[in-house]
Amino acid sequence: MEMTTLSTPAAPTGALLPNGDFSGALKRGFQDYGLMISLILIMAFFQWSTGGVLMQSLNLTNLVLQNSYIVIMALGMLMVIVAGHIDLSVGSIAGFVGALAAVLMVNYRLDPVTATLLCVAAGALIGAAQGYWVAFWHMPSFIVTLAGMLVFRGLTIVVLEGQSIGPFPAGFSLLSAGFIPELLGTTPLRLTSMLLGCLVGACFFVLDWRQRGNAKKHGLHTGPVYLFVLKNAILAGMVVGLSAILASYRGMPTVLVVMGLLIAVYTFVMNRTTMGRRVYAVGGNAKAARLSGVRTERVVFYTFVNMGVLAALAGMVFAARLNSATPKAGTGFELDVIAACFIGGASASGGVGKVMGAVVGAFIMGVMNNGMSIMGIGVDYQQIIKGLVLLAAVFFDVYNKNKA
Repeated sequence: MEMTTLSTPAAPTGALLPNGDFSGALKRGFQDYGLMISLILIMAFFQWSTGGVLMQSLNLTNLVLQNSYIVIMALGMLMVIVAGHIDLSVGSIAGFVGALAAVLMVNYRLDPVTATLLCVAAGALIGAAQGYWVAFWHMPSFIVTLAGMLVFRGLTIVVLEGQSIGPFPAGFSLLSAGFIPELLGTTPLRLTSMLLGCLVGACFFVLDWRQRGNAKKHGLHTGPVYLFVLKNAILAGMVVGLSAILASYRGMPTVLVVMGLLIAVYTFVMNRTTMGRRVYAVGGNAKAARLSGVRTERVVFYTFVNMGVLAALAGMVFAARLNSATPKAGTGFELDVIAACFIGGASASGGVGKVMGAVVGAFIMGVMNNGMSIMGIGVDYQQIIKGLVLLAAVFFDVYNKNKA
């Protein structure tokens, strides 16, 4: 007797799926956006435990300003870690460049634009010097950058002669302490900042929709449309809500706009360019990348140059926020920057990591620092908690690799 096999047609995208498919889609959603969910839960916890202080407009503005330099350096550190290396000198470089900026602008009366360009060039040269030894002489990046950390910490004290220098010119201080101008009239709610937040939320939706369309065009799995809509609704709601809180105080900080532009640029570079693909290839398997024609030494060298530039920019942002350069500036920054990348999903062995993961990881560290300070938790216990969080993040990475 002839048997006839009936095939069940695949459910169209956006249709209600069977329970198994729904649970699978939900599981994939948690895997993709688990870090963002963790950030929301952590913020909700500290909002409750601080009696609503965390999300007040003044505190939220300070939270952005306090973590801007960590986010900026995390973008460069992510590339270094993905390439299979580490940079322990970023805090010292940031402190040294801040000191250099103070000497140029305060002592030598150099205009802020010229001084800023010279400081960025100095950061690039420092990154190139360290990258040269790591890339072309194959010295361990841990040792090279540990030496750099000691050298530039000492040079910071030498340049400043052991004392703080300031204040900076008003134009330079706007880099970190300024807010975008209000173009739509004076109202209790800064409408320009509010509209900019709505525009960013709309851009996220459009870009995600285009990415979904491209995936469907190539026959890739896109998941049900209702989860797509839910995800983007939550994301847009967060962006618009945070913009509204900022707009109720003094508006959107200038440094937040700078951060947003840098995040967009580095997301594009890592996801859509040849350079980004080469960084992932070198970190994943340097030997295979070399056999494929990738100049691995040059890729590693450029990641350190890039790290030096971003560390210099972060150092100037930090100095502008304090309105002075101090011998202790940048101390401990490397811990928060490296922790942000690992908490954000970067692999300690290289080849894995996302820009948005590092950014979210930086804000997780920032919210924890801010929330614990508001709650009155001492610095000693804060360090213990942050260390345990970092250990848990790396353990999770190793566990997943061993499981696979």
